Amino acid sequence: MVNIAVMGYGTVGSGVVEVINTNGDIINQRAGNEINIKYVLDLRDFPGDPIQEKIVHDVDVIINDPEIRIVVEVMGGIEPAYTFVKRCLEAGKSVVTSNKALVAKHGAELLSIARDRELNFLFEASVGGGIPIIRALNSSLTADRIEEITGILNGTTNYMLSKMFYEGADYDEVLKEAQDNGYAERNPEADVEGYDACRKIAILSSLISGQQVDFEDIHTEGITKITKKDMLYAKKMGMTIKLLASSKRHGDHLHAIVAPVLLNKEHPLYSVDDVFNAVFVHGNMLGDAMFYGSGAGKLPTASAVVADVVDEAKHLRRNIMTMWKNEKLTLLPIEDTEKQFFLRISGNAEERLAEVEKVFGPVQKVTVDGLDNEFGVVTEVMTEGDYLARSSQIDGILHMIRIED
Repeated sequence: MVNIAVMGYGTVGSGVVEVINTNGDIINQRAGNEINIKYVLDLRDFPGDPIQEKIVHDVDVIINDPEIRIVVEVMGGIEPAYTFVKRCLEAGKSVVTSNKALVAKHGAELLSIARDRELNFLFEASVGGGIPIIRALNSSLTADRIEEITGILNGTTNYMLSKMFYEGADYDEVLKEAQDNGYAERNPEADVEGYDACRKIAILSSLISGQQVDFEDIHTEGITKITKKDMLYAKKMGMTIKLLASSKRHGDHLHAIVAPVLLNKEHPLYSVDDVFNAVFVHGNMLGDAMFYGSGAGKLPTASAVVADVVDEAKHLRRNIMTMWKNEKLTLLPIEDTEKQFFLRISGNAEERLAEVEKVFGPVQKVTVDGLDNEFGVVTEVMTEGDYLARSSQIDGILHMIRIED
């Protein structure tokens, strides 16, 4: 028997208990041992819930019990999760977490502690919920140099953008709908400003580079400035708008960004709609691969957590996780990266096009019936630094959206 403890009995924690109770037979068969939940740590009590008999309020009960071999951390946030996880590893217990903030900030240190003690620190559910992208990078794709990872890594914003695109809804309208449906928090900042996706791409970037990629260094834009008008232009061009988190190699450098982009119909992420997530990976040997599925939710996330528990139960005395160094990776400055840009510009297209082309060079004009006193243009490929310099010379730029090739 392998005794485990679950720290946190919220949405994901209760999901972990449900997955183990529901699929216990096949989980135990695949683990080659019986997985038994001995403790659940939470500040609260749960009268009437069978879990109450396993509830403890003091983490020391878990840390000091030599029978606990694996600890599941699903509390969220940096503290006290970091302190608890570090103490568990130092006490000789492997740890599974779904906590993207924790992994993004302290992943290198916790992986190092686990390796030194022949333990494991696994975090599949921290990126993409139920999509097995971490496991793929850690095992199936270890023979490849990963040149690009680009993903739709936040279900809330993908749901909102899908609604805006297909139904012509306003941002405020779809945000309220997402909150009413439980897809968005009352304070949706982490999702809509891109912070959630930023931490996830920081983790993936650290994995493929072997060095610490700080999420604070990643240029991040959310979807709060995307409007119904932007969607009308996208449709006119046969494109759609998605919030992408992307990490790409440029020679010896890595560049990472989170921002809304325009995608054409040939792009593999074009048709990923609703609350689904997807990750596109390009390896120098593999070529292209796609991972698609439920990126959030109680049971998909819990399923990924329990899969890590099974992995750790099968490797109780052997470290299996690829780690990255504490040494910080310097990302390629965004000013040096190249893109095409779509601009909405105020005024009459016929009157202003010559002015725009004098600054940006040849552009493709885009107009939408019913949108008066503005027009759109698509620039040629240029660096972000070049775009910033040129755009400062033009008055009336209403909005800019990058175009993903």
